[in-house]
Amino acid sequence: MADDSFSARPAIASSQLQQLRRLLAALVPANRFYTEKFQASDVPQAVAGLEEYSAKFPFTTKQEVAEDQRAHPPYGTNLTFPLEHYTRFHQTSGTTGAPLRWLDTPESWNWMVESWTAIFRAASATATDRVFFAFSFGPFIGFWLAYEAAQRVGCLCVPGGGLSSAARLRVLIDNGATILCCTPTYALRLAEVAAEEEIDLRSARVKTIIVAGEPGGSVPALRARLQELWHGARVFDHHGMTETGPVTHECPKRPGVLHVLEPAYFAEVIDPASGKPVVSG
Repeated sequence: MADDSFSARPAIASSQLQQLRRLLAALVPANRFYTEKFQASDVPQAVAGLEEYSAKFPFTTKQEVAEDQRAHPPYGTNLTFPLEHYTRFHQTSGTTGAPLRWLDTPESWNWMVESWTAIFRAASATATDRVFFAFSFGPFIGFWLAYEAAQRVGCLCVPGGGLSSAARLRVLIDNGATILCCTPTYALRLAEVAAEEEIDLRSARVKTIIVAGEPGGSVPALRARLQELWHGARVFDHHGMTETGPVTHECPKRPGVLHVLEPAYFAEVIDPASGKPVVSG
């Protein structure tokens, strides 16, 4: 994936179309889920352009994937390769129902890690940074992607799995971490624990807090509170999904505004009433 998310519009659209065509060619007929879905929708075998794709191809919803996994446990029919080609397992949190199980091949995993390196670079991370990951070692995909991507950027990676919040604070401070990766509410919780344990966060070297998993990173009041508690550390928001990895990252020049990783994604703004894309603006 290209590092420059702000390329000229025609070049972005051309790249998106080429990637889309390669993806569709790989899906049909190998992927049973999408082969049956496309046949039922009578979509064209070849995509002439992004506009045709928007107009003629159906949406895929989380409910569809969940129902497919229930009908064909454990992984459903949304698999493009034989099972032995997949090397990574993750699942969603299950906050809105049964967790979705997701498998990745080395190729798809590498693609998502590259998207995460774009997050770190947009946050101005370099090989001089030390990144502390305040996550457990569970099936949550965000930790694993971020940890591997930070290594590719050249950062020193400090894991925080299996530790209490107080222990995490001590490891963060003792190792001079300059970047903290966690959810917005957990960054607040760490600050609360620091006060309870009489740990002075001014002794921490954290200059950037990369957050996701909740909307709080782009809420002005919460951003301001985090920056106050962490003594001026910059809050850098982004969002992603278990199914795809990182999707957006904060604008380096406009805090709280998110940019889509367009070299990796074709984004649409959909009118919920019509189900059709709205025009630009």
